Amino acid sequence: MALPSRPLVYARCSPLSNAHPSFSLFPPSPPLGRPCRSQEIAFGFGRHRKANLRLLADSRSCRSPGLMVLRSFAGHQAERGSCSESDEEEIEEEDVDHEKRVEDEESVASVAAERWDVLGLGQAMVDFSGMVHDEFLERLGLEKGTRKVVNHEERGRVLRAMDGCSYKAAAGGSLSNTLVALARLGSRFMSGPNLNVALAGSVGSDPLGGFYRAKLRRANVNFLSKPVKDGTTGTVIVLTTPDAQRTMLAYQGTSSTIDYDQYLASIVSKTNILIIEGYLFELPHTIKTIAKACEEARKNGALVAVTASDVSCIERCYDDFWEIIGNYTDIVFANSNEARAFCDYSSRESPIAAARYLSHFVPLVSVTDGPRGSFIGVKGEAIYIPPSPCIPVDTCGAGDAYASGILYGILRGASDLKGMGMLASRVAAVVVGQQGTRLRVQDACRLAESFAFHLESSNSLSDVSSDHISSL
Repeated sequence: MALPSRPLVYARCSPLSNAHPSFSLFPPSPPLGRPCRSQEIAFGFGRHRKANLRLLADSRSCRSPGLMVLRSFAGHQAERGSCSESDEEEIEEEDVDHEKRVEDEESVASVAAERWDVLGLGQAMVDFSGMVHDEFLERLGLEKGTRKVVNHEERGRVLRAMDGCSYKAAAGGSLSNTLVALARLGSRFMSGPNLNVALAGSVGSDPLGGFYRAKLRRANVNFLSKPVKDGTTGTVIVLTTPDAQRTMLAYQGTSSTIDYDQYLASIVSKTNILIIEGYLFELPHTIKTIAKACEEARKNGALVAVTASDVSCIERCYDDFWEIIGNYTDIVFANSNEARAFCDYSSRESPIAAARYLSHFVPLVSVTDGPRGSFIGVKGEAIYIPPSPCIPVDTCGAGDAYASGILYGILRGASDLKGMGMLASRVAAVVVGQQGTRLRVQDACRLAESFAFHLESSNSLSDVSSDHISSL
């Protein structure tokens, strides 16, 4: 496949030194059909609020909304008690009222925002996560460490088997993890404005959809899409074993199609970075929406980033991925297996080789390799980023967290790729060392302060006119 390379990110490294290359967004002339990026970033956002909701702590309580939702999904009545009809109506009414309040808040926020620093286009899924043993996976015939798209019946079978366990519910989805971490980092910058972060996706008008919107809003991520009337919100069951491996079962729901309309076009035109979640490529007819959104973003001078999401997703949608990567993409986020899948490499090929190859087609490539570290590919070369030390608890969300560090560095004007990669590695290590996929507020504050010091130090030693990203 001969795909043209569109040079946007330029490595600057003396062949006689061991210095790590920095990069600049200053092409000598824009490629054919591509506008120059000279506009400045418009920042502005509200205060950050911490929200950690544990819906499923008591599996015996029939008044737990999360447990009621799970049991209705599984299609069975719990043996330890039953909920009355009035209880169910009360819970549903509270969720509907809460969703309406969230919609009112978000409509005000979206109107007030002149421009988004980052807009994500991705799957809006509610995560139900719990700890299980290997025997549990074997009993259900689940392959550890994989992701599988399931139907309603398969999901119900797993949920019935999990009845009585403790769960955590969260506004999940790979991309939302990245955006929440980015918003939390962005709200803790000591010498700059907050980052304006938003997500467009698809949720149903069911209580889970209201829960999803409310949780993102509390994390300072604006959810801009309206709920699908009579639609059901997608869910992901995340099963984590004691060795920190996670197995995921995704149910896409009936509200999983994203249409490109005038409203979506208007918000895409007002972003500095558009990031596309790879899982979207699995949805029917969504490739048209992705292509139109990328074209609109590029027309208005935005950077386009794509997350690989999953090897099986790449294999099923290989040509669609490359249509977007080859024609629109500036940044690719992938782990080592996903990077090899993009390159059609065997498992014997090294991740650094995949990073180098992909960087001939994409200006900036981020390839993570678990506890072995990561690589940033630029112009056919790759920079090694050593791993940050941590005791692994849950690897779910590590790559999502890493991507937030890269995006944060770009938006804050970092010119040192090594320093940016080290920040991303530290963010990922913090998430791996905890239970759950979300970067905590206090950790985000600490990481942002550390990066601010590094950024100030590196800028004072560099030639800003040639090595520093002054705008997007």
